[in-house]
Amino acid sequence: MQTTAVLVSWKTRGVRHLLLAALLMMGPVPGSWGFGIQSGGQSSIDRADQNAFSLASPALSLQQRHDFYSGSDLFRSPWVIAPASNRSRDGLGPLSNANGCRDCHTLDGRGHLPTHPDDNNVSLLLRVSLRPETDVQWQQVREQGVIPHPQYGAQIQDFANPGLVPEAHYRLRYETTHVTLADGEVVTLSRPLPEWVETAYGEPAANVNWSLRLAPAIVGLGLLDILDDEQIAAFADPDDRDGDGISGRPNRVRQAGSDGLVNGRYGWKAEQPSLRQQNAAAFLGDLGITSPLFPEENCTPAATQCRQAPTGGSPELSDTQLNQITFYTANLAVPQRRNVRDPQVKQGEALFTEAGCAGCHRVAFVTPKVVRQPQLSGQTIHPYTDLLLHDMGEGLADHRPVFSASGSEWRTPPLWGIGLTATVTGQEHYLHDGRARNLLEAILWHDGEARASKAFVVSASREQRAALVAFLQSL
Repeated sequence: MQTTAVLVSWKTRGVRHLLLAALLMMGPVPGSWGFGIQSGGQSSIDRADQNAFSLASPALSLQQRHDFYSGSDLFRSPWVIAPASNRSRDGLGPLSNANGCRDCHTLDGRGHLPTHPDDNNVSLLLRVSLRPETDVQWQQVREQGVIPHPQYGAQIQDFANPGLVPEAHYRLRYETTHVTLADGEVVTLSRPLPEWVETAYGEPAANVNWSLRLAPAIVGLGLLDILDDEQIAAFADPDDRDGDGISGRPNRVRQAGSDGLVNGRYGWKAEQPSLRQQNAAAFLGDLGITSPLFPEENCTPAATQCRQAPTGGSPELSDTQLNQITFYTANLAVPQRRNVRDPQVKQGEALFTEAGCAGCHRVAFVTPKVVRQPQLSGQTIHPYTDLLLHDMGEGLADHRPVFSASGSEWRTPPLWGIGLTATVTGQEHYLHDGRARNLLEAILWHDGEARASKAFVVSASREQRAALVAFLQSL
């Protein structure tokens, strides 16, 4: 409920209504009047429909809303091949995975796996790199992120501009395993694996690591971007000194234009240090669009035609455009929590804590005050993440190290909005490669530092599992 709407509709109804309106301006009170919890502070909205991830933060001023919708236009509109009459949006490719951000982030939500084997893998990426085997190669990984494949680079582009050949086409096959719960219920888990259909330079050799990556939902990113490194580091325990089995740590990654390493917080392995750089990296890797942060075309030395293709300028995405789309992705509203007074949801919340899930999915932060971003400052938020790397065990491992993240380490993904996944996109696919088809499956894939939490769920009663899922669906 927006503040202005409350005041306009109730201002003539007497002092008591004005007082109640003033309380609403402060945000819904958890557990009272049936309202939800403001997961994103003043960036929260009371929406639970298909557009729940696609709306502007109610904290934005009129001028900021103009900036937001300028970024929204860039995010939602397709890019075109250069040269084109629309010089502000040309330069697509020459090799790419999509022609616009919305192709992967359906209604600003998470991506999905292909329904049929021959469907295009839109919203699903295949990362590749050489496996480090020597001390020199491991040092290169720590300093540069990965060792790009000499022909395929660091990501397979399965689309190409007319006249060019895509790097590869692949379909998915599935490897299944089964988990038997304490009450005898058997859950079938399914892992997607790429199977080459066509390749431009032959199938990658045995010394190549690959990793499927599903596009995540993008709500609340600016609230995470504004957090201080110290706030995140406060939850790090790389040596597990407290003995709880959880040893989160930040990834140390390269900041574009700098020789030094900083803490990462975006991407499935926390490989990007800021929202601006995450956006620029996605433009280059997914759309083939250069930017001030990444001005070189995404063409390997082997891709001769790619390097000779026309461009949309240098860079193709201007500094102003990058700022606009970063403002947009920073200020998407966060759906508030729902059904917080429901007894089953309250039971599930208690079980979430008892199972130890909050050891990684940290419930709350308070954003610091930043003069140039007052709409994000000083907010109590509930993202359910610590933005740290955790070893999730062999079952989730992709064996592809990125900077200091090992092949079995993943950044804790935020959970806010996760209960609206099916409502927004019409499908449910969770974890880094979309393998989990529902929230229970996602939990059962946990291992490593989350082994005790998984064991708790496996031994729980059917009623308790239903309550835990109901809590997650309330987020």
